[in-house]
Amino acid sequence: MARGPNRRRVDREAPAPPPGALRQGLKLALLWSVAGAAAVAGLAAGWRHLQDGDALRIRAIRTGPLARASAAELLALSPVRVGDGWLSADVEAMEQALSRHPWVREVRVRRAWPPSLEVKVTEREPRALVDLGGLYLVDGDAQVFKRAAAGDGLDLPVITGFGRDDYVQRRGEVEPRLRGALALLDAWAREGLGPLATVSEIHLDAEEGLAVYLGDDGAQVRFGEGEIPQKLSRLRRVLEALRAEGRRAEVIHLDDRSHPDRVAVRTSGRSGSGGSAGGGEGAGVRPAPSKVEGTREGPGKRRGREAPLARR
Repeated sequence: MARGPNRRRVDREAPAPPPGALRQGLKLALLWSVAGAAAVAGLAAGWRHLQDGDALRIRAIRTGPLARASAAELLALSPVRVGDGWLSADVEAMEQALSRHPWVREVRVRRAWPPSLEVKVTEREPRALVDLGGLYLVDGDAQVFKRAAAGDGLDLPVITGFGRDDYVQRRGEVEPRLRGALALLDAWAREGLGPLATVSEIHLDAEEGLAVYLGDDGAQVRFGEGEIPQKLSRLRRVLEALRAEGRRAEVIHLDDRSHPDRVAVRTSGRSGSGGSAGGGEGAGVRPAPSKVEGTREGPGKRRGREAPLARR
């Protein structure tokens, strides 16, 4: 019986590479590794040279226009100097250092070309002085930022009514009161009271509320608590009436809780004390008591003691 052809599986093995080819491959791999390491080292050395070379050293640090701080004062605080590496300069550390200057509210530092740094400073705007056992400047955010100095050349109202310990230990209570005093100054300007009277002092009292002393004469305006815009409107009418009649107020009461629409005025000057001034429709003006506790005895006097310096 005939059979078909025998089918046999033939396993074929891949031919082994010649010994020389294996050695050549290993050499090539080693050469590529060495070349890669050399390239990395070269790049690192080139980067260090680029950073430290004279071509990329800081040539200038520009601060831009400044009103209060000086470029010399800022650069004295900076950890980065002219001549330092431009690429390696730590601009964040520089910003933090410059922020320690009392007049600096915000600062930004950026690299510029040719290799230099540009410093943009937002300075604080002083709004008032605050008496904390010495006169300090306070900005619009109610932040006390600097002790007042003669060279500051400022003529600002003084906020009184608490001491240094109050501010340090109870700042969370004091700062809202400071913001209230600053809000009064803003409202004073909006009401157009500036041409009629300037604010020399704002006194904050936990029991009696807010009182304002005007100009160099020290006339007292008692606001008490609340309804500041309405009280300022009444005050404007009273001051206009007093000016028209040629009289000067010594005390103006806007703090009558029983009759909040009334204004009591004690005058002095040409008409003598105890007079009243017309405040226009709805003002409800009446004479003030002949003796008012807490009124000044004259400019710079309050409550029987020397008051803090107002309007330096």
